Amino acid sequence: MFDIGVNLTNSQFSHDRALVIERAQALAVSGMIITGTNVHESEQALALAQEYPDYCWSTAGVHPHDASSWSTAVAERISQLAQQPAVVALGECGLDFNRNFSTPDEQEHAFSAQLALAAELALPVFLHCRDAHERFIALLSPWLDKLPGAVLHCFTGSEQELDECLRLGLSIGITGWVCDERRGITLRHLLKQIPIDRLLLETDAPYLLPRDLSPKPASRRNEPCFLPHIVQQVAVWRDEDASMLGQKVDENARRIFRLP
Repeated sequence: MFDIGVNLTNSQFSHDRALVIERAQALAVSGMIITGTNVHESEQALALAQEYPDYCWSTAGVHPHDASSWSTAVAERISQLAQQPAVVALGECGLDFNRNFSTPDEQEHAFSAQLALAAELALPVFLHCRDAHERFIALLSPWLDKLPGAVLHCFTGSEQELDECLRLGLSIGITGWVCDERRGITLRHLLKQIPIDRLLLETDAPYLLPRDLSPKPASRRNEPCFLPHIVQQVAVWRDEDASMLGQKVDENARRIFRLP
């Protein structure tokens, strides 16, 4: 099984990153993609990916929270990083109108610029959308035929939004959010609607620790070693064999991100 979204640059991992990777490997997590969310974290993500070749890869991009930082210099640096062999996607990019840490205009400008860059470099995009579906689709749609792949990371939207994303050809990333008995029930009911060749799984560690882990870890920190639990639960809710599902999402990740 493959974890397509790990925030391994987060300071919560600063004291034990090597052990985090060892624990994931011990539990059959076959690889992971380290998420870049701004220039600095994209640089760190690339450095970590280079430390663990053929097991870790990274993205390079600017998250909508950091969209106010977008500039010519940032665009040039993201482009340089994105051309490194260990970088397999442009992002995390998109729109987040829930918190608006950057203004909607700043977010839309940075998102459109990164879609253009991904098309120029022929890279898949690793996408974020929260409370912004209509504008997200409007900005993304014109670029889809120019991109080799598009993954909507940490999908938590409605049935209508899922249907539209699937019609446009997006692949869908599911996290431990679906294991939350308070917020994840609607998403559980949508799991069967995702074609198996368009489904990807992720922890989004250190965030979104699955609430139904038993026993519950002493720390609230999520990490890639909990991906097998997410695979198991998603398999139950999709009425599929967990081993088959884990293998399939691994194949999907390697195909979409063009990994060995």
